[in-house]
Amino acid sequence: MTQSQLRTGVIGVGSMGQHHARVYRELPETRLVGVADADADAARAAADTYETAAMEIEELLDAVDAVSIAVPTPYHYETASAALDSGVDVLVEKPFVDSLDAGRRLIDRARERGRTLQVGHIERFNPAVRALTDIVPDLNVIAVDARRLGPPLDRDLETSAVLDLMIHDIDVLLALIGDDVTVAEAAGTADGQYVTATVELGDGVIGSLTASRVTQQKVRELSITAEECQVHVDYISRSVQIHRHSIPEYIERNGDIRYRHENIVEHPTVDNGEPLKKELSAFASAVEDGTEPVVTAEDGLKALELAREIEDEATASAQLTAKQ
Repeated sequence: MTQSQLRTGVIGVGSMGQHHARVYRELPETRLVGVADADADAARAAADTYETAAMEIEELLDAVDAVSIAVPTPYHYETASAALDSGVDVLVEKPFVDSLDAGRRLIDRARERGRTLQVGHIERFNPAVRALTDIVPDLNVIAVDARRLGPPLDRDLETSAVLDLMIHDIDVLLALIGDDVTVAEAAGTADGQYVTATVELGDGVIGSLTASRVTQQKVRELSITAEECQVHVDYISRSVQIHRHSIPEYIERNGDIRYRHENIVEHPTVDNGEPLKKELSAFASAVEDGTEPVVTAEDGLKALELAREIEDEATASAQLTAKQ
């Protein structure tokens, strides 16, 4: 333990909150002071697991410099507000809040109090996505296709498939391609557990997004089609492939005409490391240095706004289909 360690805590110790507690305990630049949860038994169990203290929220906020908020989304605003009012810097899990108005008020509150407010869009810290930030600016992008499929096994289903799953890819698209985005169409089935959306991004780029909680295979993929190449990202394996110079041709061999398709596949070097550790380390640095976080509250609000538009379009489409 050193004097420079940031005193941290976690409010909400469900599945994701427990991972935050674990990482804060493991990072050399942070010290896990305590955890809090509306379920006192859950707080005590997490405190025992991560060798820290179970506290009431008010007590925890008096003891820390920074806190992760991993409570259910409807409680993000009031919990983050309490933390900011206590002079504590905040990382709030995605989705940022449950309404755009609440998000704007929270941004204003953080600005007035001079506190750091970061949103937990963890895929920004996936090493594969970080590699894309060096690749995409040099490409003339034509289309983007993101698929996030498979039922969640270890968290509640209070939020929609769009807000739970698709919002990750929305945030990545906004960060990589730009925030000039309009929703062309969206549709859902299986009571909204399977949703697809087509969006139009700046410079004529088309984006296709799919989120599913009913597909019996876990898929986390992003493909970028550009004039120069095709880039494929697997979020799970944290890998990037770049396909270039695709050459289809027919060749004659022993009197037979055969089809051959050759291309060059590049495998850029991708750093190792757990995305959550990178995220919380970046949060700690932003707090200590007083710099803008990698994923700002404004970023979280933009992702939420587009997600809500997709939800509304999918709902309207379903209602129209039901009337026919």
